[in-house]
Amino acid sequence: MNMLVQQEKLEREYSEDYLLGMLQRTVLENEYIPHNPHPKQAEFLMLPHEEAFYGGAAGGGKSDALLMAALQFVDIPDYTALILRRTFPDLAQPDAIMDRAEGWLMPTDAKPRGNKAWVFPSGARLVFGFMMHDKDRYQYQSAQFDFIGFDELTQFSELQFTYLFSRLRKPEDSPVPYVRMRSASNPGNVGHEWVKKRYIGEDGQGVPEMPFIPALLEDNPSLGIEDYERQLAKLDPVTREQLRWGNWDIGVQGNMFKKESFTLENGYQKDGSLIMRYWDLAATEKQTVKDDPDYTVGALCVFDNEYQFHIADVVRFRGRPAEVENMVKATAISDGKDIPIRIEEEGGASGKIVIDNYVRKILLG
Repeated sequence: MNMLVQQEKLEREYSEDYLLGMLQRTVLENEYIPHNPHPKQAEFLMLPHEEAFYGGAAGGGKSDALLMAALQFVDIPDYTALILRRTFPDLAQPDAIMDRAEGWLMPTDAKPRGNKAWVFPSGARLVFGFMMHDKDRYQYQSAQFDFIGFDELTQFSELQFTYLFSRLRKPEDSPVPYVRMRSASNPGNVGHEWVKKRYIGEDGQGVPEMPFIPALLEDNPSLGIEDYERQLAKLDPVTREQLRWGNWDIGVQGNMFKKESFTLENGYQKDGSLIMRYWDLAATEKQTVKDDPDYTVGALCVFDNEYQFHIADVVRFRGRPAEVENMVKATAISDGKDIPIRIEEEGGASGKIVIDNYVRKILLG
């Protein structure tokens, strides 16, 4: 459905009185939500849009907002909500969203199922999951959810996020009023640029069809603001600006290239242009230490008839050798056989072996 048409349809179907009534029934009178939402959280919870984004600054009440949203319709039989983090440790650490859900639900008649799900008397379910790698999205390919929530969205790739829309659906006769994709995050991290483009917009004014509800420390009176602000003051200037004020426009510059030096392309022309996918290989997973390993990066480069150099696409991730090989192969299939592929041959026998392996096995044909 056209975004503008969808927005007009929402405005016709859901009046302010209807949405306020929905907030009263599904949040304020919800026995599984132990406290009332703060104003910004309430604004987020009233949105009937299929897609919406909450957050910005650290401490703005993002996790509570997502958890409340997931629990809104647990009185409806067969309602199913999924909340995702990038890794299982992200889910399970103290006061993270899964730990918080246990604190909310353990005193109620909801029942835990293993360590990653809750079942309610209505038969509704709240499920927690993670997607560490892009391929992990396929573990949900047979599932169906009325609600999907991404906690710390900028930790995810755009591919992981958009794939989950295929799992967001409900039967025609379901009493669930609308399916919802909800997410929350601070600026920064690997997904900063695509999340900013999707929700903040090129002009910084937001995207009406996919509302962004910004929240600061001041919007969450449950938090000890002065103590937390002292901790944020110890951060480097860029991270502090992102986490304290939710600044999406500030970022760390590299030493060799600046983003504004390149044209960002939505596509590329093949006729008369020189095109190549060049890979800079690495083969180590992300680590929870200060010195993280390098990324594997594959840039689709275009040199056009006007002697301009363009970056048409970038694949960027960290993974084990087998995962690197699978991603290089999948990207080659997606690009098509007419796009040449180049990989630097490192010195010595090991470099020759790596290239020979890619030529004869990984990229055969």
